[in-house]
Amino acid sequence: MAIYLILKFIAIFPLSFLQRIARWAAYLLFHTNSSIKRITTINLRLAYPESNEQALNKRIRLSIQSQCMTYIEFVKCWGMPPQYSLDLLKNIHGADLLEKALTNQKGVIVVIPHFGCWELLNAWLNVYTQPMIMYKPDKIKGVNRYILDARQNFNATLVPTNEIGIRQIFKHLKQGGLTVVLPDHLPKASGGIYSHFFQQSTLSATLVSKMAAKTQCNVIGLSCIRNPELSSFDVHCTELPQTILSKDLQQSVDCLNLAMQEIIQLAPEQYIWSYKRFRNCFGNVNVYRK
Repeated sequence: MAIYLILKFIAIFPLSFLQRIARWAAYLLFHTNSSIKRITTINLRLAYPESNEQALNKRIRLSIQSQCMTYIEFVKCWGMPPQYSLDLLKNIHGADLLEKALTNQKGVIVVIPHFGCWELLNAWLNVYTQPMIMYKPDKIKGVNRYILDARQNFNATLVPTNEIGIRQIFKHLKQGGLTVVLPDHLPKASGGIYSHFFQQSTLSATLVSKMAAKTQCNVIGLSCIRNPELSSFDVHCTELPQTILSKDLQQSVDCLNLAMQEIIQLAPEQYIWSYKRFRNCFGNVNVYRK
């Protein structure tokens, strides 16, 4: 209960004030031996091996700053009505792609990397349709209640992250519905194959590829990028290659990883580089072990 009330209290403050607090926190995290700095540094060294130390340090600093702002932006948006999130969206690029995909009734998989302020996209997608989304309850009860309160303000149907939920999503897609998947997480060994992502052959999720191959639905990339003045965001809707629909699982996952990488390259400092994405690289290599 205490955490829930703290989050509700934080959401009262103006976004600009919260972003300023986030930048102060990022300054401290960058100048100390923090976990977020250590993991971000490892990931950025692997992803951009050509960067010299000066360029790398700048990437690390901007990344930590962006990550801190992303988390506080989530808290703010979850605590506000959906219209608040919609008002933050300045430019929408490629909205016609989503409209066309919904019209042809083949079903739509929207793939969103952990990039920018992706939680704002819930409000935007709900203007067009009623998505079906997998939801895994947070381990902290107060946080879980806070997020569920926000989710209930939308038209989305939440399903569990298990076989039951996956079956529901397959059915939803075949009926012309839309689902959202964040495919750049590290899956369990049973749900992944090795594929290159930012130059690393890393275990990669197969769920999107399997759903796309079976349903032959539309697959669209979506991102929400923070603008330089920090007070607004741009939505980018991208048509992804048809190769993702291939029944060749390796070919599809390779294509999807490359597509996610290209989306992230629009503003690489806004990716969540503190996630241990390369914890299982080819040969069972864990790059985070000291």
